[in-house]
Amino acid sequence: MSEELRRARRVAYAAAFAALLAVASYVSFALPLTDVPFTLQVLVVVLAGLVLGPGLGALSVLVYLLLGAVGVPVFAAGSAGLGVILGPLGGYLLSWPVAAAIAGLGRGRSPIGRLLPALLALCVIYLGGIAGLHFGQAMGWRAAFFAGAAPFLPFDVVKVLVAWAIAPALTRLAPGIAIPAEHA
Repeated sequence: MSEELRRARRVAYAAAFAALLAVASYVSFALPLTDVPFTLQVLVVVLAGLVLGPGLGALSVLVYLLLGAVGVPVFAAGSAGLGVILGPLGGYLLSWPVAAAIAGLGRGRSPIGRLLPALLALCVIYLGGIAGLHFGQAMGWRAAFFAGAAPFLPFDVVKVLVAWAIAPALTRLAPGIAIPAEHA
């Protein structure tokens, strides 16, 4: 495969995951006792890393964030704008490129070698989200944990397990992602 074709495929895969992340944001509903919506975005962020690898996974999430920042309604429940990123829920959004990169460290590894980075990515998302709630809404750390992590933990662990389970099949369906050793 030529380098140009490989590069074009990598760009297409990053764009596809950015679009998938936007679609996942529309699966959004409120839970009682928290302003943080339930979405499928954690699943896609972790899956982007596991399928695309650290660099391309993070890039796909950055493309998504850029689209939302300039006003494309891709954030949860169709919201958009820089205010969302800089608002109290922005800690989650800003953690996602790092989380995708960390999950990407598991790409192509054994099942346990994929699971550990995926779970660590979830921890990064929670740290970012809790910090955003703490500083953005002047919540105490405990209150931020109970509003921004505790209600979601069982669901998000399931999302990570789904991403972990389907990532190898999606990776096989996406040829041309790997960076040749001389370009890494």
